Amino acid sequence: MDWVCCWHRKVVEPGGCPNIGEGEEVLYTSYQRRILEKCIDCPNFRNDLQKMQESGNPLGEVVSFLLGEVREQRGKLQSMVSFLDSREREIKFLHEISLVLQTSVDLDEVLSVVMTAITAGKGFGMNRAFLLLADKERKFLRGYLGVGPLTFGEAWEIWEDIQRDDFTLKEMARDFYQTKLTSEKQKFHDVLKRMTIPLSDPNHVLVRALREKRPILVENAFQNPECDHSLVQALGVDTFLITPLISRNRRIGVIISDNCITHKQITPQDVQSLETFAFSVAFAIERASLYERLQEELLKVTAANVKLKEQQELIVRMERMALVGKITSSIAHSIRNPLMIIGGFARTLLRGAADDDPQREYLESIGQQVRQLEEVLEDILNYSDSLYPTLDIWDVNQLVSAVCRELNGRLHERRVACRLRLDTGLPPARIDYKQVAYCVRTIVNTAMEGMPEGGEIRAETRRENGWILVEISDNGVALSRESIDAMTTPFGSTEELGSGLGVAICKTIMEKHGNLFEVDTPPGGGTRYIIKLPVNREET
Repeated sequence: MDWVCCWHRKVVEPGGCPNIGEGEEVLYTSYQRRILEKCIDCPNFRNDLQKMQESGNPLGEVVSFLLGEVREQRGKLQSMVSFLDSREREIKFLHEISLVLQTSVDLDEVLSVVMTAITAGKGFGMNRAFLLLADKERKFLRGYLGVGPLTFGEAWEIWEDIQRDDFTLKEMARDFYQTKLTSEKQKFHDVLKRMTIPLSDPNHVLVRALREKRPILVENAFQNPECDHSLVQALGVDTFLITPLISRNRRIGVIISDNCITHKQITPQDVQSLETFAFSVAFAIERASLYERLQEELLKVTAANVKLKEQQELIVRMERMALVGKITSSIAHSIRNPLMIIGGFARTLLRGAADDDPQREYLESIGQQVRQLEEVLEDILNYSDSLYPTLDIWDVNQLVSAVCRELNGRLHERRVACRLRLDTGLPPARIDYKQVAYCVRTIVNTAMEGMPEGGEIRAETRRENGWILVEISDNGVALSRESIDAMTTPFGSTEELGSGLGVAICKTIMEKHGNLFEVDTPPGGGTRYIIKLPVNREET
């Protein structure tokens, strides 16, 4: 019989077999390999085999049977090799992702890696993914992040970008975290805000996946009575996969993934792969969330420490001032009565002295000096009283108006105009009326002292950030920072205003009330005094 194929030759001359290509020259002399790798698929061999069967040769049927078995076994081997290759790629992929997840404690970075892995072609290749996380109280599942295209056109652009950039999965995740995370959150904002599910609803399909700790593949969702209609409407797809995220029996959240663009079937292998992936994802998210909360608590503790330190410094300062107050009060009370007697005698002698009496000038000088000493004593005693305020509810506008009316005569003498700008909608404040009035009076007097040539004082009240503000400003000479510090220190001395207790007492009163007192120089010139009083809580 004339055979067309070279299968019966032990050795084939170069060029004797059309199926042997460049690099396969060894097959010319390797008989068994040539039969298995080339001849069984060669059309000439099939023709020779058919001739053998038609000629009645019994080997024709046997060879045909063996050939079918060889092809079947070879197909199985190829499928197994393909399966092992895919599993090997999946293991490498999971290993790579796990390394990233294990080393990151930034929640957004973790989520970027997770969502990129689910939606990238080099990962699980799903078209879209939505992440829902349980809130801190474990009462609701809330939509947190969505990733994927909205339209086929956008999907095509994404695929073109991926093909052009040729990033690794890790590089894609980093690029997503740095450039796309915020826009993706915004893009699916409308969908995410519709994804709020109470964890107390045992019949909801998302809660059921968490409770049963298994993925649920939802098919024919629009007709499925077990699916929440609003959820299906939000997703807009008929088939989607729900993968629960559970870490140490704690319900972290769920991932919803679908193929809304390609409509590719979600296979059991996809379900199994995502379920395996979800274990490390849940742990990484929980760890990142705990780290984030730890940072928040650390900031709170740091702020509390700063506040505590400020309070400690305030207490030390108040104790120091209280000691100064006790000493000065004791001294003031000791010299007050003798001073009053001296002043009284001087005034009595002055009334009885004739106009041309040469002693009259000395008596007037004694009376004037006594009045100055009495004013100093009043300041010292007010300083002592300021350490023990009596709080009540008062109208701040009425207080400011009353003080300015009281000082009208003196303002007129010093050629200083006083402009009021009072907020009529102010709520009442809980203050010591006498002491706050003393502060306003002292500030106006201090402002007058700084304007010997006359000027203008503006008194304004307003409500701001939970405080009632009393702002008094003048258009006199702007004080330096050193002068302001000296002015607010008991017995401090300033070049412009000399020495005194007035403004220092104001500061003490405000701090004793738990209020704020500030002195600064606005850009337009002059000096500005700001008193911040608490709004009465019953009115807030």
